[in-house]
Amino acid sequence: MKPFYSLCGAAFASLLSLTLVAPAFAQKVGDQKPETKAPMPAPQSLPTTPKVPLYKEGYQFFGSFRARVENQNFFPTDKADGAYSFVGETLRLGISRQTKHEEMLFELSAPGLFNLPTQANATAPQGALGQGANYRNENGGRVAGAFLKQGYFRFKGLTGATDSLKLGRFEFSDGAETVSTSGDASLLWLKQNRIAQRLIGPFNFTHIGRAFDGVQFGNATPTRNSSIFAGFPTRGVFSLNGGDTLLQVRFAYAQTTVPIVTKSAPGEYRLFGIYYDDSRGKTTKTDNRPLAARQADRDTIKLVTGGGHYLRNFALGKNGGKLDTLLWGAGQFGTWGKLHHAAYAYDAEVGYQPKNAPANLWLRAGFYYASGDGSKANGSNNHSTFFPILPTPRIYARYPFYSETNLQDAFVQAIIKPSAQWTLRADYHNLSLSNASDLWYSGGGAYDNASFGYAGKPSGGFTSLANLFDLSVDYVASKSLTVSGYLAYAMGGSVVKTNYKSGDSVFAYLEATYKF
Repeated sequence: MKPFYSLCGAAFASLLSLTLVAPAFAQKVGDQKPETKAPMPAPQSLPTTPKVPLYKEGYQFFGSFRARVENQNFFPTDKADGAYSFVGETLRLGISRQTKHEEMLFELSAPGLFNLPTQANATAPQGALGQGANYRNENGGRVAGAFLKQGYFRFKGLTGATDSLKLGRFEFSDGAETVSTSGDASLLWLKQNRIAQRLIGPFNFTHIGRAFDGVQFGNATPTRNSSIFAGFPTRGVFSLNGGDTLLQVRFAYAQTTVPIVTKSAPGEYRLFGIYYDDSRGKTTKTDNRPLAARQADRDTIKLVTGGGHYLRNFALGKNGGKLDTLLWGAGQFGTWGKLHHAAYAYDAEVGYQPKNAPANLWLRAGFYYASGDGSKANGSNNHSTFFPILPTPRIYARYPFYSETNLQDAFVQAIIKPSAQWTLRADYHNLSLSNASDLWYSGGGAYDNASFGYAGKPSGGFTSLANLFDLSVDYVASKSLTVSGYLAYAMGGSVVKTNYKSGDSVFAYLEATYKF
Protein backbone atom coordinates (compact mmCIF):
# COMPACT_ATOMS: atom_id res chain seq x y z
CA MET A 1 0.00 0.00 0.00
CA LYS A 2 1.35 3.39 -0.95
CA PRO A 3 1.77 5.92 1.84
CA PHE A 4 -0.91 8.55 2.09
CA TYR A 5 1.48 11.37 1.11
CA SER A 6 2.61 9.47 -2.01
CA LEU A 7 -0.97 9.16 -3.18
CA CYS A 8 -1.47 12.86 -2.53
CA GLY A 9 1.50 13.64 -4.71
CA ALA A 10 0.29 11.43 -7.56
CA ALA A 11 -3.19 12.90 -7.54
CA PHE A 12 -2.12 16.50 -7.42
CA ALA A 13 0.57 16.06 -10.04
CA SER A 14 -2.16 15.01 -12.45
CA LEU A 15 -4.27 17.97 -11.36
CA LEU A 16 -1.36 20.34 -11.92
CA SER A 17 -0.80 19.02 -15.43
CA LEU A 18 -4.43 19.64 -16.29
CA THR A 19 -4.24 23.09 -14.72
CA LEU A 20 -1.43 23.98 -17.11
CA VAL A 21 -3.04 22.66 -20.30
CA ALA A 22 -6.67 23.59 -19.60
CA PRO A 23 -6.41 27.34 -20.34
CA ALA A 24 -4.92 26.59 -23.75
CA PHE A 25 -7.65 24.07 -24.44
CA ALA A 26 -10.36 26.53 -23.40
CA GLN A 27 -8.85 29.24 -25.61
CA LYS A 28 -9.02 26.95 -28.64
CA VAL A 29 -12.58 25.71 -28.24
CA GLY A 30 -14.30 28.93 -27.24
CA ASP A 31 -13.77 32.62 -26.74
CA GLN A 32 -15.69 32.71 -23.45
CA LYS A 33 -15.49 30.71 -20.23
CA PRO A 34 -18.62 29.75 -18.30
CA GLU A 35 -19.21 31.87 -15.26
CA THR A 36 -18.10 30.33 -11.95
CA LYS A 37 -18.86 31.62 -8.49
CA ALA A 38 -17.55 30.58 -5.09
CA PRO A 39 -20.38 30.17 -2.54
CA MET A 40 -20.24 31.99 0.77
CA PRO A 41 -18.96 30.12 2.71
CA ALA A 42 -17.70 27.52 0.21
CA PRO A 43 -19.99 24.46 0.47
CA GLN A 44 -17.21 21.87 0.11
CA SER A 45 -19.64 18.93 0.12
CA LEU A 46 -21.75 20.13 -2.81
CA PRO A 47 -21.45 18.72 -6.33
CA THR A 48 -19.04 20.31 -8.79
CA THR A 49 -21.45 20.44 -11.72
CA PRO A 50 -20.45 23.20 -14.15
CA LYS A 51 -22.89 26.07 -14.49
CA VAL A 52 -24.52 26.78 -17.84
CA PRO A 53 -23.07 30.06 -19.13
CA LEU A 54 -25.20 33.16 -19.14
CA TYR A 55 -27.24 33.86 -22.25
CA LYS A 56 -25.07 34.11 -25.34
CA GLU A 57 -25.74 33.18 -28.95
CA GLY A 58 -23.27 30.42 -29.76
CA TYR A 59 -21.76 27.32 -28.21
CA GLN A 60 -19.83 27.27 -24.96
CA PHE A 61 -17.35 24.60 -23.87
CA PHE A 62 -16.68 23.90 -20.20
CA GLY A 63 -15.10 21.31 -17.97
CA SER A 64 -13.81 20.40 -14.54
CA PHE A 65 -11.27 18.04 -13.04
CA ARG A 66 -11.46 16.88 -9.43
CA ALA A 67 -8.82 14.79 -7.67
CA ARG A 68 -9.19 13.49 -4.12
CA VAL A 69 -6.94 11.36 -1.93
CA GLU A 70 -8.97 9.54 0.74
CA ASN A 71 -7.46 7.99 3.85
CA GLN A 72 -9.68 5.57 5.75
CA ASN A 73 -9.21 3.91 9.13
CA PHE A 74 -12.58 2.25 9.61
CA PHE A 75 -13.87 0.65 12.80
CA PRO A 76 -11.56 -2.39 13.21
CA THR A 77 -12.49 -6.05 12.79
CA ASP A 78 -10.47 -9.26 12.52
CA LYS A 79 -12.37 -10.17 9.34
CA ALA A 80 -10.88 -7.47 7.09
CA ASP A 81 -8.50 -4.50 6.93
CA GLY A 82 -10.21 -1.11 7.01
CA ALA A 83 -6.98 0.95 6.99
CA TYR A 84 -6.13 2.12 3.48
CA SER A 85 -5.73 5.08 1.13
CA PHE A 86 -6.89 5.50 -2.47
CA VAL A 87 -7.25 8.15 -5.17
CA GLY A 88 -10.41 9.10 -7.03
CA GLU A 89 -10.51 11.47 -10.00
CA THR A 90 -13.36 12.83 -12.10
CA LEU A 91 -12.98 14.62 -15.43
CA ARG A 92 -16.11 16.29 -16.82
CA LEU A 93 -16.31 17.91 -20.27
CA GLY A 94 -19.36 19.56 -21.77
CA ILE A 95 -20.84 21.80 -24.41
CA SER A 96 -23.86 24.07 -24.04
CA ARG A 97 -25.86 26.54 -26.04
CA GLN A 98 -28.41 28.97 -24.69
CA THR A 99 -30.72 31.32 -26.53
CA LYS A 100 -33.67 33.41 -25.49
CA HIS A 101 -36.12 30.54 -26.00
CA GLU A 102 -34.12 27.36 -25.49
CA GLU A 103 -31.09 25.78 -23.93
CA MET A 104 -29.16 22.59 -24.59
CA LEU A 105 -26.34 20.94 -22.66
CA PHE A 106 -24.34 17.75 -23.12
CA GLU A 107 -21.69 16.63 -20.66
CA LEU A 108 -19.43 13.57 -20.44
CA SER A 109 -17.94 12.21 -17.23
CA ALA A 110 -14.79 10.08 -16.95
CA PRO A 111 -14.15 8.89 -13.37
CA GLY A 112 -11.06 6.99 -12.24
CA LEU A 113 -10.35 4.95 -9.11
CA PHE A 114 -6.81 3.97 -8.16
CA ASN A 115 -5.23 1.87 -5.41
CA LEU A 116 -8.57 0.60 -4.11
CA PRO A 117 -8.33 -1.71 -1.09
CA THR A 118 -8.43 -5.46 -1.68
CA GLN A 119 -8.94 -6.62 1.92
CA ALA A 120 -11.59 -4.16 3.17
CA ASN A 121 -14.72 -6.30 2.77
CA ALA A 122 -15.85 -8.41 5.70
CA THR A 123 -18.68 -10.89 6.00
CA ALA A 124 -21.95 -9.76 7.58
CA PRO A 125 -22.66 -7.91 9.71
CA GLN A 126 -19.48 -5.80 9.34
CA GLY A 127 -19.68 -5.63 5.53
CA ALA A 128 -17.79 -3.02 3.50
CA LEU A 129 -15.27 -1.03 5.56
CA GLY A 130 -15.61 2.45 4.10
CA GLN A 131 -16.20 3.88 0.67
CA GLY A 132 -13.08 2.36 -0.86
CA ALA A 133 -14.54 -1.07 -0.13
CA ASN A 134 -17.81 -0.08 -1.82
CA TYR A 135 -15.95 0.95 -4.97
CA ARG A 136 -14.04 -2.35 -4.99
CA ASN A 137 -17.26 -4.35 -4.51
CA GLU A 138 -18.89 -2.70 -7.51
CA ASN A 139 -15.97 -2.53 -9.93
CA GLY A 140 -13.46 -5.21 -8.99
CA GLY A 141 -10.13 -4.36 -10.62
CA ARG A 142 -11.61 -1.90 -13.11
CA VAL A 143 -10.13 1.57 -12.66
CA ALA A 144 -11.90 3.90 -15.12
CA GLY A 145 -15.11 4.56 -17.00
CA ALA A 146 -16.78 7.10 -19.27
CA PHE A 147 -20.45 7.88 -19.89
CA LEU A 148 -22.98 10.59 -20.67
CA LYS A 149 -23.43 12.52 -17.44
CA GLN A 150 -25.98 15.07 -18.68
CA GLY A 151 -27.81 15.62 -21.94
CA TYR A 152 -30.93 17.74 -22.00
CA PHE A 153 -32.96 20.38 -23.78
CA ARG A 154 -34.84 23.14 -21.96
CA PHE A 155 -37.59 25.13 -23.64
CA LYS A 156 -38.50 28.52 -22.15
CA GLY A 157 -41.74 30.44 -22.25
CA LEU A 158 -44.00 27.66 -23.53
CA THR A 159 -47.15 29.03 -21.89
CA GLY A 160 -45.77 32.24 -20.41
CA ALA A 161 -42.59 34.20 -19.93
CA THR A 162 -41.79 32.59 -16.56
CA ASP A 163 -42.08 28.86 -17.28
CA SER A 164 -39.74 26.25 -18.74
CA LEU A 165 -39.72 22.57 -19.71
CA LYS A 166 -36.58 20.43 -19.38
CA LEU A 167 -36.27 17.00 -21.04
CA GLY A 168 -33.45 14.45 -20.93
CA ARG A 169 -30.73 13.51 -18.45
CA PHE A 170 -29.68 16.03 -15.84
CA GLU A 171 -28.75 16.45 -12.20
CA PHE A 172 -31.58 17.27 -9.82
CA SER A 173 -31.76 18.25 -6.15
CA ASP A 174 -34.82 18.69 -3.98
CA GLY A 175 -34.92 21.87 -1.94
CA ALA A 176 -32.57 23.83 -4.21
CA GLU A 177 -35.19 25.33 -6.50
CA THR A 178 -34.82 28.93 -5.34
CA VAL A 179 -32.69 31.11 -3.13
CA SER A 180 -34.15 34.13 -1.35
CA THR A 181 -34.22 37.20 -3.60
CA SER A 182 -32.53 39.16 -0.80
CA GLY A 183 -29.13 37.87 -1.91
CA ASP A 184 -28.40 36.88 1.70
CA ALA A 185 -25.22 34.74 1.68
CA SER A 186 -26.20 32.97 4.91
CA LEU A 187 -29.52 31.85 3.43
CA LEU A 188 -27.69 30.60 0.36
CA TRP A 189 -25.35 28.52 2.52
CA LEU A 190 -28.25 27.09 4.55
CA LYS A 191 -30.12 26.17 1.39
CA GLN A 192 -27.10 24.38 -0.05
CA ASN A 193 -25.86 22.67 3.11
CA ARG A 194 -28.91 22.10 5.34
CA ILE A 195 -31.93 21.76 3.01
CA ALA A 196 -31.02 20.78 -0.55
CA GLN A 197 -30.44 17.11 -1.50
CA ARG A 198 -31.79 15.79 1.79
CA LEU A 199 -34.19 13.44 -0.04
CA ILE A 200 -33.15 13.60 -3.72
CA GLY A 201 -29.70 14.52 -4.97
CA PRO A 202 -26.90 13.66 -7.40
CA PHE A 203 -24.60 12.15 -4.72
CA ASN A 204 -21.61 13.89 -6.29
CA PHE A 205 -19.36 13.39 -3.30
CA THR A 206 -18.67 9.98 -4.81
CA HIS A 207 -16.47 9.99 -7.89
CA ILE A 208 -19.27 8.77 -10.17
CA GLY A 209 -22.42 10.34 -8.73
CA ARG A 210 -25.87 9.92 -10.23
CA ALA A 211 -28.12 11.81 -12.62
CA PHE A 212 -31.79 11.46 -13.53
CA ASP A 213 -33.56 10.71 -16.80
CA GLY A 214 -36.84 12.56 -16.84
CA VAL A 215 -38.87 15.68 -17.43
CA GLN A 216 -39.19 18.83 -15.32
CA PHE A 217 -41.64 21.68 -15.69
CA GLY A 218 -41.17 24.85 -13.67
CA ASN A 219 -42.63 28.29 -13.26
CA ALA A 220 -40.57 30.93 -11.46
CA THR A 221 -41.69 34.45 -10.59
CA PRO A 222 -40.39 36.96 -8.02
CA THR A 223 -43.11 35.78 -5.61
CA ARG A 224 -43.18 32.00 -6.17
CA ASN A 225 -41.31 29.06 -7.65
CA SER A 226 -43.31 25.94 -8.51
CA SER A 227 -42.08 22.83 -10.29
CA ILE A 228 -42.80 19.18 -10.98
CA PHE A 229 -40.39 16.41 -11.93
CA ALA A 230 -40.83 12.77 -12.95
CA GLY A 231 -38.11 10.34 -13.90
CA PHE A 232 -35.64 7.58 -13.10
CA PRO A 233 -32.20 7.62 -11.43
CA THR A 234 -29.15 6.41 -13.30
CA ARG A 235 -26.66 3.86 -12.09
CA GLY A 236 -23.42 5.17 -10.72
CA VAL A 237 -22.54 6.39 -7.21
CA PHE A 238 -20.03 3.57 -6.58
CA SER A 239 -20.33 1.83 -9.96
CA LEU A 240 -18.26 3.03 -12.93
CA ASN A 241 -21.21 2.05 -15.13
CA GLY A 242 -22.85 5.42 -14.59
CA GLY A 243 -24.67 5.67 -17.92
CA ASP A 244 -27.41 3.07 -17.43
CA THR A 245 -30.93 3.97 -16.30
CA LEU A 246 -32.65 2.21 -13.38
CA LEU A 247 -36.04 1.81 -15.04
CA GLN A 248 -37.53 -0.10 -12.11
CA VAL A 249 -36.93 2.83 -9.74
CA ARG A 250 -39.34 5.69 -10.43
CA PHE A 251 -40.28 8.86 -8.62
CA ALA A 252 -42.27 12.05 -9.06
CA TYR A 253 -41.68 15.30 -7.18
CA ALA A 254 -43.67 18.52 -6.86
CA GLN A 255 -42.91 21.66 -4.86
CA THR A 256 -43.81 25.27 -4.30
CA THR A 257 -41.32 27.67 -2.72
CA VAL A 258 -42.27 31.18 -1.63
CA PRO A 259 -39.60 33.75 -0.70
CA ILE A 260 -40.08 36.01 2.31
CA VAL A 261 -38.65 39.31 1.12
CA THR A 262 -38.07 41.69 4.01
CA LYS A 263 -34.96 43.72 4.79
CA SER A 264 -34.76 42.71 8.45
CA ALA A 265 -35.74 39.02 8.20
CA PRO A 266 -35.48 37.50 4.70
CA GLY A 267 -36.26 33.84 4.19
CA GLU A 268 -38.56 31.39 2.45
CA TYR A 269 -40.87 28.45 2.93
CA ARG A 270 -41.54 25.38 0.78
CA LEU A 271 -44.13 22.62 0.51
CA PHE A 272 -43.24 19.42 -1.35
CA GLY A 273 -44.51 15.96 -2.19
CA ILE A 274 -42.68 12.89 -3.53
CA TYR A 275 -43.97 9.58 -4.88
CA TYR A 276 -41.39 6.76 -4.94
CA ASP A 277 -41.79 3.33 -6.56
CA ASP A 278 -39.14 0.58 -6.46
CA SER A 279 -40.05 -2.69 -8.21
CA ARG A 280 -36.54 -4.20 -8.45
CA GLY A 281 -37.33 -7.86 -7.86
CA LYS A 282 -33.72 -9.02 -7.51
CA THR A 283 -32.84 -6.85 -4.52
CA THR A 284 -33.39 -7.79 -0.91
CA LYS A 285 -34.84 -4.97 1.15
CA THR A 286 -32.82 -3.69 4.09
CA ASP A 287 -34.89 -3.60 7.29
CA ASN A 288 -35.04 -5.28 10.69
CA ARG A 289 -36.93 -8.42 9.63
CA PRO A 290 -35.15 -11.80 9.61
CA LEU A 291 -33.24 -12.51 6.40
CA ALA A 292 -35.62 -15.25 5.27
CA ALA A 293 -38.62 -12.90 5.55
CA ARG A 294 -36.83 -10.18 3.58
CA GLN A 295 -35.71 -12.58 0.85
CA ALA A 296 -39.29 -13.81 0.47
CA ASP A 297 -40.63 -10.26 0.07
CA ARG A 298 -40.26 -9.22 -3.58
CA ASP A 299 -43.27 -6.88 -3.57
CA THR A 300 -42.89 -3.28 -4.75
CA ILE A 301 -42.04 -0.41 -2.42
CA LYS A 302 -44.58 2.40 -2.93
CA LEU A 303 -44.16 5.47 -0.75
CA VAL A 304 -45.63 8.97 -0.59
CA THR A 305 -43.60 11.61 1.25
CA GLY A 306 -44.95 15.07 2.05
CA GLY A 307 -43.36 17.92 3.95
CA GLY A 308 -41.80 21.33 3.87
CA HIS A 309 -39.24 23.73 5.27
CA TYR A 310 -39.21 27.21 6.79
CA LEU A 311 -36.08 29.37 6.75
CA ARG A 312 -35.44 32.89 8.15
CA ASN A 313 -32.48 35.11 8.96
CA PHE A 314 -33.34 37.82 11.49
CA ALA A 315 -31.35 41.03 12.00
CA LEU A 316 -31.15 41.68 15.76
CA GLY A 317 -30.97 45.44 15.84
CA LYS A 318 -28.09 47.73 14.97
CA ASN A 319 -25.43 45.87 16.96
CA GLY A 320 -27.12 42.55 17.66
CA GLY A 321 -25.90 40.44 14.77
CA LYS A 322 -28.09 37.92 12.95
CA LEU A 323 -30.15 34.95 14.11
CA ASP A 324 -31.11 32.25 11.61
CA THR A 325 -33.78 29.60 12.11
CA LEU A 326 -34.50 26.50 10.06
CA LEU A 327 -37.34 23.99 10.32
CA TRP A 328 -37.71 20.96 8.07
CA GLY A 329 -40.10 18.04 8.32
CA ALA A 330 -41.55 15.14 6.33
CA GLY A 331 -44.09 12.37 6.80
CA GLN A 332 -44.30 9.11 4.84
CA PHE A 333 -46.93 6.48 4.19
CA GLY A 334 -47.44 3.63 1.74
CA THR A 335 -46.29 0.02 1.41
CA TRP A 336 -42.85 -1.38 2.13
CA GLY A 337 -43.17 -4.55 0.11
CA LYS A 338 -45.58 -6.71 2.11
CA LEU A 339 -45.57 -4.29 5.06
CA HIS A 340 -47.62 -1.18 5.78
CA HIS A 341 -45.35 1.86 6.00
CA ALA A 342 -45.72 5.01 8.13
CA ALA A 343 -42.71 7.10 9.18
CA TYR A 344 -41.54 10.66 9.75
CA ALA A 345 -38.49 12.89 10.20
CA TYR A 346 -37.84 16.47 11.29
CA ASP A 347 -34.98 18.91 11.75
CA ALA A 348 -34.78 22.09 13.85
CA GLU A 349 -31.75 24.40 13.75
CA VAL A 350 -30.69 27.82 14.97
CA GLY A 351 -27.62 29.93 14.28
CA TYR A 352 -26.10 33.19 15.44
CA GLN A 353 -23.62 35.53 13.73
CA PRO A 354 -22.37 38.23 16.14
CA LYS A 355 -21.98 41.72 14.76
CA ASN A 356 -18.34 42.47 13.82
CA ALA A 357 -17.20 39.10 15.16
CA PRO A 358 -13.60 38.07 14.40
CA ALA A 359 -13.28 36.08 11.16
CA ASN A 360 -17.05 36.36 10.57
CA LEU A 361 -17.80 33.76 13.24
CA TRP A 362 -21.04 31.79 12.79
CA LEU A 363 -22.28 29.48 15.55
CA ARG A 364 -25.04 26.94 14.89
CA ALA A 365 -26.84 24.10 16.67
CA GLY A 366 -29.60 21.70 15.75
CA PHE A 367 -31.40 18.42 16.24
CA TYR A 368 -32.47 15.92 13.59
CA TYR A 369 -34.82 12.99 14.19
CA ALA A 370 -35.83 10.15 11.85
CA SER A 371 -38.18 7.45 13.07
CA GLY A 372 -37.11 3.83 13.46
CA ASP A 373 -38.99 0.55 13.53
CA GLY A 374 -40.07 -1.51 16.51
CA SER A 375 -39.53 -5.17 17.19
CA LYS A 376 -40.81 -7.74 14.68
CA ALA A 377 -40.87 -10.48 17.33
CA ASN A 378 -44.66 -10.20 17.65
CA GLY A 379 -45.19 -10.56 13.89
CA SER A 380 -45.91 -6.86 13.29
CA ASN A 381 -47.03 -6.02 9.76
CA ASN A 382 -45.91 -2.38 10.04
CA HIS A 383 -42.72 -0.65 8.94
CA SER A 384 -41.92 2.72 10.55
CA THR A 385 -38.30 3.36 9.52
CA PHE A 386 -38.06 6.70 7.73
CA PHE A 387 -36.76 6.20 4.17
CA PRO A 388 -34.48 9.03 2.88
CA ILE A 389 -35.17 8.01 -0.79
CA LEU A 390 -32.27 9.13 -3.07
CA PRO A 391 -30.26 11.74 -1.13
CA THR A 392 -26.72 13.04 -1.18
CA PRO A 393 -25.95 11.69 2.30
CA ARG A 394 -22.48 13.17 2.67
CA ILE A 395 -23.87 16.71 3.08
CA TYR A 396 -25.65 15.65 6.28
CA ALA A 397 -23.21 12.92 7.36
CA ARG A 398 -19.83 14.42 6.52
CA TYR A 399 -18.18 11.17 7.60
CA PRO A 400 -20.78 8.96 5.89
CA PHE A 401 -20.74 5.84 8.05
CA TYR A 402 -24.43 6.46 8.83
CA SER A 403 -27.50 7.78 7.03
CA GLU A 404 -30.49 9.85 8.10
CA THR A 405 -32.81 7.03 9.08
CA ASN A 406 -33.53 5.56 12.52
CA LEU A 407 -31.35 8.39 13.76
CA GLN A 408 -31.13 11.13 16.34
CA ASP A 409 -28.44 13.72 15.58
CA ALA A 410 -27.78 16.54 18.06
CA PHE A 411 -25.06 18.82 16.74
CA VAL A 412 -23.19 22.08 17.14
CA GLN A 413 -20.99 23.73 14.54
CA ALA A 414 -18.75 26.74 14.15
CA ILE A 415 -17.86 28.38 10.85
CA ILE A 416 -15.28 31.08 10.34
CA LYS A 417 -14.34 32.92 7.17
CA PRO A 418 -11.23 35.01 7.84
CA SER A 419 -11.07 36.12 4.20
CA ALA A 420 -12.90 35.66 0.93
CA GLN A 421 -10.57 32.76 0.12
CA TRP A 422 -10.64 30.75 3.35
CA THR A 423 -13.49 28.92 5.10
CA LEU A 424 -13.05 26.73 8.19
CA ARG A 425 -15.80 24.63 9.74
CA ALA A 426 -15.85 22.43 12.85
CA ASP A 427 -18.75 20.14 13.84
CA TYR A 428 -19.63 17.91 16.77
CA HIS A 429 -22.46 15.36 16.42
CA ASN A 430 -23.93 13.18 19.13
CA LEU A 431 -25.45 10.28 17.18
CA SER A 432 -27.91 7.70 18.47
CA LEU A 433 -30.51 5.35 17.05
CA SER A 434 -34.16 6.31 17.44
CA ASN A 435 -35.22 2.72 18.12
CA ALA A 436 -32.96 0.02 19.57
CA SER A 437 -35.03 -2.66 17.80
CA ASP A 438 -34.07 -1.29 14.41
CA LEU A 439 -30.75 -1.24 12.53
CA TRP A 440 -27.79 1.11 12.14
CA TYR A 441 -28.23 2.22 8.53
CA SER A 442 -25.85 3.65 5.94
CA GLY A 443 -26.08 4.40 2.23
CA GLY A 444 -27.62 6.83 -0.24
CA GLY A 445 -30.33 5.00 -2.15
CA ALA A 446 -30.64 2.90 -5.29
CA TYR A 447 -27.63 2.90 -7.63
CA ASP A 448 -27.75 -0.60 -9.15
CA ASN A 449 -30.33 -3.28 -9.96
CA ALA A 450 -28.59 -5.79 -7.70
CA SER A 451 -27.89 -3.56 -4.66
CA PHE A 452 -30.69 -2.14 -2.52
CA GLY A 453 -28.76 1.06 -1.80
CA TYR A 454 -28.86 0.97 2.00
CA ALA A 455 -27.04 -1.38 4.36
CA GLY A 456 -27.97 -2.19 7.94
CA LYS A 457 -26.10 -3.54 10.94
CA PRO A 458 -27.63 -4.86 14.19
CA SER A 459 -27.95 -2.50 17.13
CA GLY A 460 -27.34 -5.15 19.77
CA GLY A 461 -30.28 -3.68 21.66
CA PHE A 462 -28.48 -0.35 22.14
CA THR A 463 -29.08 3.19 20.85
CA SER A 464 -25.71 4.93 21.40
CA LEU A 465 -24.09 5.12 17.95
CA ALA A 466 -21.14 7.54 18.08
CA ASN A 467 -19.71 10.93 18.92
CA LEU A 468 -18.35 12.51 15.74
CA PHE A 469 -15.82 15.35 15.64
CA ASP A 470 -14.76 16.84 12.32
CA LEU A 471 -12.95 19.78 10.75
CA SER A 472 -12.90 21.04 7.16
CA VAL A 473 -10.83 23.72 5.44
CA ASP A 474 -11.67 25.19 2.02
CA TYR A 475 -9.33 27.46 0.09
CA VAL A 476 -10.44 29.27 -3.07
CA ALA A 477 -7.10 29.77 -4.80
CA SER A 478 -8.61 31.40 -7.89
CA LYS A 479 -11.83 31.55 -9.87
CA SER A 480 -10.87 28.16 -11.30
CA LEU A 481 -9.10 26.29 -8.49
CA THR A 482 -10.44 25.23 -5.08
CA VAL A 483 -8.57 23.08 -2.54
CA SER A 484 -10.31 21.34 0.38
CA GLY A 485 -9.22 19.24 3.32
CA TYR A 486 -11.28 17.22 5.78
CA LEU A 487 -10.55 15.27 8.97
CA ALA A 488 -13.04 13.31 11.09
CA TYR A 489 -12.79 11.19 14.22
CA ALA A 490 -15.66 8.94 15.28
CA MET A 491 -15.78 7.63 18.82
CA GLY A 492 -18.19 4.73 18.51
CA GLY A 493 -20.77 3.88 21.14
CA SER A 494 -22.41 0.61 22.14
CA VAL A 495 -23.98 0.03 18.70
CA VAL A 496 -20.60 0.29 16.96
CA LYS A 497 -18.88 -1.88 19.57
CA THR A 498 -21.54 -4.55 19.04
CA ASN A 499 -20.24 -4.94 15.49
CA TYR A 500 -16.52 -4.05 15.72
CA LYS A 501 -13.52 -4.63 17.97
CA SER A 502 -13.40 -1.00 19.07
CA GLY A 503 -15.21 2.25 18.47
CA ASP A 504 -12.40 4.36 17.03
CA SER A 505 -12.42 5.43 13.38
CA VAL A 506 -10.70 8.19 11.38
CA PHE A 507 -11.48 9.49 7.91
CA ALA A 508 -9.52 12.19 6.05
CA TYR A 509 -9.13 13.50 2.54
CA LEU A 510 -7.39 16.17 0.49
CA GLU A 511 -9.15 17.39 -2.65
CA ALA A 512 -8.63 19.89 -5.46
CA THR A 513 -11.12 20.94 -8.14
CA TYR A 514 -10.16 22.87 -11.26
CA LYS A 515 -12.87 24.35 -13.51
CA PHE A 516 -12.29 25.64 -17.01
